[in-house]
Amino acid sequence: MKVLLIEDDVSIFELIGERLAQWNIQVIGPKDFQHIMVTFKEEEPQLVIIDIQLPAFDGFHWCREIRAVSNVPILFLSSRDHPMDMIMAMQMGADDFVQKPFHTEVLVAKVQALLRRAYNYQETQQSDIEKWNGAEIHYDRAIVHYKDKQVELTKNELFILKVLVKAKGQIVSRDELMRKLWDDERFVNDNTLTVNVNRLRQRLEDIGLINVIMTKKGLGYLAVDA
Repeated sequence: MKVLLIEDDVSIFELIGERLAQWNIQVIGPKDFQHIMVTFKEEEPQLVIIDIQLPAFDGFHWCREIRAVSNVPILFLSSRDHPMDMIMAMQMGADDFVQKPFHTEVLVAKVQALLRRAYNYQETQQSDIEKWNGAEIHYDRAIVHYKDKQVELTKNELFILKVLVKAKGQIVSRDELMRKLWDDERFVNDNTLTVNVNRLRQRLEDIGLINVIMTKKGLGYLAVDA
């Protein structure tokens, strides 16, 4: 696996590179912080880690640029601790957020979980199409098609939708959903799940699937079968 690490702090870059190398994950950096998309398109990484504060353009800019052309998992790494930073990152399509200073074990666990979820899961779902509420969920392409519209989901959104739909109308608790998504809920900020579910719900509403993901206060979430 190859990770593009967009981080201008050399000591942090080297620390992460050395730690991930122990797990046979190659870490590469941008050749030029003004033209990060050139490196992204040339290297075709399986995951991107982005700092928010960068030379030239900030991490939010590059997240938007990458999301415009790819669904590759994106993890933000930043010393900024305002809740809006994390919310903005998730709304722009990021899959996770780690705050500096961080424990390398936590970062490695998150990277491994994102890679495993994005690629091992995808490999076992080739040509898998599920019909739900008149829509077709294409797990292999991360697309939901409904009537004459379709929406492309991030890996997190797709996984959440699959878990809820496979539950066959049963409520899935937040704790269970977090365990399935991140393997160990201690590595998860509770707000991350909320943002991902809300974003999934909005994407489905954009193509006409209204009120199909319900929140059961104090219990969890439910995928409604029409």
